[in-house]
Formats: sequence, structure tokens, C-alpha cells
Amino acid sequence: MRFISTRKGLEATCAETIFRGLAPDGGLYVPVCADEKGPLDFSKLGDLRACEEYVLGKLFGDLPAEVRTAAVDRLLSRFPAADPIPLVSADGLRILELFHGKTGAFKDVALSMLPVFMKYAAGGRRVLVLTATSGDTGSAAMQGFSGVEGTEVAVFFPNVGTSRIQRLQMTTPADANVHAIAIKGNFDDAQAAVKRIFADPAINAEAAAHGVALSSANSINTGRLVPQIAYYILAAARLGGQPFDVVVPSGNFGNILAAYYAKKLGAPIRKFVVASNVNDVLARFVKTGVYDPGDRFTVTNSPSMDIRKSSNVERLLWLLNDGDCAETARLMSDLATKGRYELNDAAKAKLFADFEGGVATPEETEAEMRRMRAACGYVLDPHTAVATFVARKLGFPRGGVPTVVAATATPYKFPETCRRAFGEDVLTNPPPDFKALETLPVVQTKVVEVAGIDDAVRRLFA
Repeated sequence: MRFISTRKGLEATCAETIFRGLAPDGGLYVPVCADEKGPLDFSKLGDLRACEEYVLGKLFGDLPAEVRTAAVDRLLSRFPAADPIPLVSADGLRILELFHGKTGAFKDVALSMLPVFMKYAAGGRRVLVLTATSGDTGSAAMQGFSGVEGTEVAVFFPNVGTSRIQRLQMTTPADANVHAIAIKGNFDDAQAAVKRIFADPAINAEAAAHGVALSSANSINTGRLVPQIAYYILAAARLGGQPFDVVVPSGNFGNILAAYYAKKLGAPIRKFVVASNVNDVLARFVKTGVYDPGDRFTVTNSPSMDIRKSSNVERLLWLLNDGDCAETARLMSDLATKGRYELNDAAKAKLFADFEGGVATPEETEAEMRRMRAACGYVLDPHTAVATFVARKLGFPRGGVPTVVAATATPYKFPETCRRAFGEDVLTNPPPDFKALETLPVVQTKVVEVAGIDDAVRRLFA
């Protein structure tokens, strides 16, 4: 499999894309893959192992087979359930439960595998993994890399906006190689700083002088993105290969982009529905073809979606423009210089054919949590409630075609929102890892200004 960068077409092996994270031209790495020809044999893809092996074989085929197997083995060993990703029915929708890992979020799958890929790609070099998080990626990265020899992880998260459980998941880990640093800013501030650090020759040279290489655990890294594609191959297999629509609560756009790649690998997905909270940049983009983050930012009850600048959209731009790196670079330059960009007519037509979008306010989100529980007894987390609300608002399911909603987090991550939505405590049986959080001491206490992120990273070189 060949990977190239989105802006200049720089080639790299899959191991290089994992080790580097961000491409040298400031863009992201994308696999150069044709759409799969012919139907998949879904009878051979009935469990998560088979689906991960299929996806890794297609996109990470130049990694040794034993590395791919070790990554899948590690993933499955870290999920207590016999079925790590159930597909359940609730109120006419099919809920793909992606939250049965250690931190209760969909990122646990890929971040159980990424340390295996990273150790191989690093080839004995010391790696500092920088991670911006709006709440979920940080804790999953810390869990995934905790105690992994030759790696350190630094997680930057908003000092205001995460749930109490999300914060505890990031501030209680005590392993020497994991670091959580709160910033006096939002996710966009953290992500912009991390990307700038990756692209800064002086900081990278300083890291190299200390024998350190910088990488990422965000979904800008192919090692995070590629394993997520298996979610939707598995959903297709569970549905017997029939067409279906997907609805994904979207923040940094990686999860719904994984579904888009799943279609290229043979999953019969009809529509991709972007569900946004009131930070609705993505929903507006898929409706208009104009990406305009604007100046408004709102802290909501679905904090992992409180994002205005979504990195993975750049990969979609490259795909919509048929791999035209110059056009992708132009659009990203417009975003940097003008604060917005607009797709050309041909790219818009492709976007509108495949994608739809909708928005749920915080009030609508909590009302949807109550409605779903009253309708069928299913308790949603606030992010998944955004998705089910948008699905109903847009009239899904449509035409007898199943609608798969990505349930991206467990409600146990958001007890305050659940208590407010239901007027009572409905979370009566927390997972063991969540119970333990309440007794662990807080050991990660550092808080920095946004301007202090660079120095915080430098202090980790020694």
C-alpha cells in the first residue's frame, strides 16, 4: 500500500506515516487505494478480529504480519466483553456500541493497537507522542501507551469543559511515561499548537538532539485512523451485507471518515450523516460545501464534539478532488489566510451526494436522552444522543434501509449530564475501571497557558 501526503504528494510507507504522524508538508497522509471491486464475503468477517485483519491487510499490508497480529491480539486482550463491538436495536435504529474499552470511548480500539504499530515503526528510537484532546482521545492514549517501553505521551486538554470522569481518567494515571497537561484554552488551541510543534524545525531539532522523535496519537496519525475502518466493515457483516446508512457524532471527523474509507473497501454504505452539536462547523460544511469555523465557540454537554477545526476533513478534501494535492493545498491555504474555504462545484456535487448533516442543541440532546429511555429503555450518552436526534430529525431510517448510529461513548463518562437529563441517577452499575477512578489520587496537576505548550513539551525531552 502506498501513502502520500495531501498537499505535495510526498510518498511514505505505512510505518513512516505512523512514526511521523503529520506529513512534512503540513498535510496528512492518505492511502492511495482504488475502490474495492466486487462484493465482500461478509460470511468471513463476522467478528472484530476478522474485520481488523481485513482492513490492516488492505491498508497496512507492508507491516509484517506478526506486527499486525500482535496489534489485534493486544486490542482483544483489553476488551472484557466477548463481543467488543455489539450492534443492538433501539427505537428503530441500530446502535453500534463502540464504548466497551477501558476508557469507555470509541478511541480505545485504535489506541490499543497504535502502541504496537508505533514500537515497530520507531525501530528502537524514543518517541514522544503529543496528543490534543477534547476529552476522550487523551485518556485512551494514556491507557494505550501506559508503561510501553520507549514511548512517552503528553496529552493537552481544556482546563474547562471536560466531564469530571474524563478529567479523572487523564489526571489519575501515575505511570512515569504518561503526562496530562491542562491548558487555559480549548481543543482547537491544543490541536493548533501540537500541529505547529510537529512542523517547527527548531523544536524537532531540539528533540532529536535529546534522542527524541515526535509523533501523534490523534486521528491525524494513520495508526489511529485505519483501525477504526473495521467498525463499519463489522457493521456491514452484522447486517448481512445489505445497504445501510451511518450517523456519526462528529468532532475531529476521523470516525465518519473511517466509515467513508470502509465504503471504499466494500462496505455497502449509502449515506454518511454528520451529527453536530451547536459547534456546527461540520454540519454546515456538508450542507453548503463551505468550511467556515467562525469565531463562535460554545462549551456544551457533548464536550468531545466541542471542536471548530477538524483535521480529518483535509483527507476528505483530497478524496473529493480526486487526489489533486494542489487543490487540497489551496483550500488549506485559504483556511489559514482567509479563515474559510469553499469547494469547487465538482467536489460539492460529490460531497452532497454522499453526506448529510444536522445539529442538536444541548437542550435537544438531553430531551433526546429522556425520549430514548422512555421509548425503549436505552440510556444514551450525550454524544450519541446528538446522533440519534439528528437521525430522527432528518427522517432516518429511510426506505427500509437500516440506519447504524455510532455510539461513541458510554453514558458513565457523563454522570452529571445524565443526572440532569433524567432527574435521577440512572447509572447504577459502573464498569470496574470507572469505580476505581473515584479512589485514585490525582497526580497530573499541571496547567499551562496556550503559549506555554511549547515549553511544556520541551521539558519532556530530557
